[in-house]
Amino acid sequence: MSLFKVALAAGAALVISAPSFADPIRQTTNNWRDAFRQLEDEDWPTPTRERRATGAPGPDYWQQQVDYDIDVAFDENLKVLTGSATVTYTNNAPDTLDYLWFLMDQNRFRPDSIAVMTETVGGASRANSRTGAAASVDGVSARTLNRARRLDEDGLGFNINGVTLEDGSALDYTVVDTLMRIDLPQALETGASVTFTIDWDHVLIETAVIGGRSGWECFDEEGEGGDCIYQMAQWFPRAAAFSDYEGWHNKAFLGRGEFTLEFGDYDVAITVPQDFVVAATGELQNADAVLTETQQERLEEAATADEPVFIITPDEARANERRGSRSTTTWEFSAENVRDFAWATSRKFIWDAVGVEQDGAGQAPDRVMAMSFYPNEAEPLWSTYSTRAIEHTIDVYNEFSFPYPYPTAQSISGPQGGMEYPMITFNGASYGRPVIGEDGELTYSRRAKHGLIGVIIHEIGHIYFPMVVNSDERQWTWMDEGLNTFLQFQAERRWSEDYPVRRGDPDLIANYMVSTNQVPIMTQSDSIPQFGNNAYGKPATALVVLRETVLGRELFDRAFQEYAERWRFKRPTPYDFFRTMEESSGVDLDWFWRGWFYSTDHVDIAITSVTEGTVNTEDPEIENPLARQRADEGSNSTTLQNNIEEGLTFYENENPEIQDFYSANDPHVVTNRQREAYESLRDGDLPEHEAAALDYDGYVYFVNLENQGGVVMPVILEFSFADGTTDEVRIPAEIWRFNPEAAIWRYITDKQVVSVELDPHLETADADRTDNYYPPQIQPSRLEVYRNTSSPSSLMDDMDLRVERDSIQTRDQ
Repeated sequence: MSLFKVALAAGAALVISAPSFADPIRQTTNNWRDAFRQLEDEDWPTPTRERRATGAPGPDYWQQQVDYDIDVAFDENLKVLTGSATVTYTNNAPDTLDYLWFLMDQNRFRPDSIAVMTETVGGASRANSRTGAAASVDGVSARTLNRARRLDEDGLGFNINGVTLEDGSALDYTVVDTLMRIDLPQALETGASVTFTIDWDHVLIETAVIGGRSGWECFDEEGEGGDCIYQMAQWFPRAAAFSDYEGWHNKAFLGRGEFTLEFGDYDVAITVPQDFVVAATGELQNADAVLTETQQERLEEAATADEPVFIITPDEARANERRGSRSTTTWEFSAENVRDFAWATSRKFIWDAVGVEQDGAGQAPDRVMAMSFYPNEAEPLWSTYSTRAIEHTIDVYNEFSFPYPYPTAQSISGPQGGMEYPMITFNGASYGRPVIGEDGELTYSRRAKHGLIGVIIHEIGHIYFPMVVNSDERQWTWMDEGLNTFLQFQAERRWSEDYPVRRGDPDLIANYMVSTNQVPIMTQSDSIPQFGNNAYGKPATALVVLRETVLGRELFDRAFQEYAERWRFKRPTPYDFFRTMEESSGVDLDWFWRGWFYSTDHVDIAITSVTEGTVNTEDPEIENPLARQRADEGSNSTTLQNNIEEGLTFYENENPEIQDFYSANDPHVVTNRQREAYESLRDGDLPEHEAAALDYDGYVYFVNLENQGGVVMPVILEFSFADGTTDEVRIPAEIWRFNPEAAIWRYITDKQVVSVELDPHLETADADRTDNYYPPQIQPSRLEVYRNTSSPSSLMDDMDLRVERDSIQTRDQ
């Protein structure tokens, strides 16, 4: 027996049309799909003794150890690095190794490299989303032509001058594009080590012309006056990763997919002109030889200061850059358990520093030296914000992951727009160059201020992910960029209330998620068309949604911190992250990973109708009049009314012989039999709890939901009542488990609902909010007045097809 009757709201009807999904999983002959099918079954690798089903490293987890002792000299006039690296490679793998692969990333700039030879131009790099044809181009930029000429003429790339064992005997080696294979004289067994020396040199690139992640920037017109900043990255042959899940990681470097490396200890001696200042990975070992007594005293003072202290003041840096020197000096640095080494040098550097206190818990230093190096051209912005941004980043990231594990954290101004290495980051010339203010004094723009803070947070954050949590950047960019952008968002949200975040809030990613030119997050780095949105924005937003909407902060934060702790100084895969988040939170999230990381579906849930119902009391004295009212409302047939107006007679009226009891009596008149049936029902035919329900005088609402975007998500509904109050209900994503395309949800309340809003806080990245209201609402919009003949739709098509002006700068922070 039904206890509820439904009184349909005007125009309310459930009409469901099946949305179009990317590659639906058809498990039957109809269109049904299981959005909650377990990824463990087919998509994720089988757990091993190296990687457990819990997402934790297994009892047999291993990784290689590669230690470096390097001497390098920089020729300022030729802009050439010449180095010799003694490498000790320890094989901890269960495999015997006959050869070793090393990364030769500077070879990317050789004119015959895979990266250069496969560069595409303009719109030809992607197909027209409507026709499938390649977009045409009708010109080439001066920058592109100049770059091509310089690639041909500058002699870029590594020159290997020899690979020798400790006894001086030569080792055979083979260069394959951006990789070098070193053949060993005898197999390297498990647990054994081999030591050899690589001698090399290479020309530094001019970053503004060539692109890339290192190089030089000069402030005089010819670049020959010594008024330059040099940033050294990928500057020596580095051991390629060898892992349990892939073996040798020997995919060529094409410019976008970053670096998967091995941890080791470094001792590096850097010889530069005598008046140069060097900032580098690690700790300075010979401060007494390269710093003045005053500078050493300032550095000691900075360690316990409350605010940054100048080690080299702006006036001292200005005086130093006018000196010039023909003599050289050597700066010595040491770093333990790092996966790379980078450095920067210039006679222009201002240097400030402050000690950041933390609870190292015996696993990390209790004080970290936050330091910034920058020219006077970066003032007054850098001295105000750079080191402070480092301090803030450490505080926030420590809370979400683990104590900062290294003794220094550095921000360097120079030609590179934003790049990270252990203990040191390069944070671009475009952030912090001054402008002339209204008062005629040097100042900086609001955009430059926030840009500098944001890039420093991002790059210092990378020291945690992936410099410590050593994910595979070449294969899964989102594991370092996405996770780090999520934490950058948290730090920016704690910097100031009005900080203009670029990525993280769900409403910022909705337009990308409905765009046609996209691929799943789980796509290899070099094959991603919209890199910033795919590798940074969408995964960061997914984690925000996971934290704020799906799991809640307590469950998310515990699970995320457990992932970070488990995999610090180890090499995780996406499956280790996914499994850890589920294992620690106690929530099955396969539906979430599938929708956000494995598909190009988007979030778009619609309220198609809301039906208001009241309880059927079964009392004929109440229900029969209501039934008569509904019957009268349903008798307004146009055909019936027109028949009556035309005087047409009814067949039953003209043939009395067919008339019976029912013809003569109102069907809604209350009968004694109905009264008796009701009394019998109340006297014991119904259980007590059902009998009580018959007296309920509140409301029952049926909310008809349609999943038009494809991604199943929790449903957040805000009900507004006639008395002006509201109620927010948060429905788990499992509401879609029987049908991922449509659902009807029941809401019982004592108050009358006047409107319903879906996703009222914009927390699910719902792409179309016009259908998030019932009754529907008129949506506000800012209209642009176009001054050309192009229609708005054609302009949007052009935007969808637009690519970077040149394909050489693929880094997108």
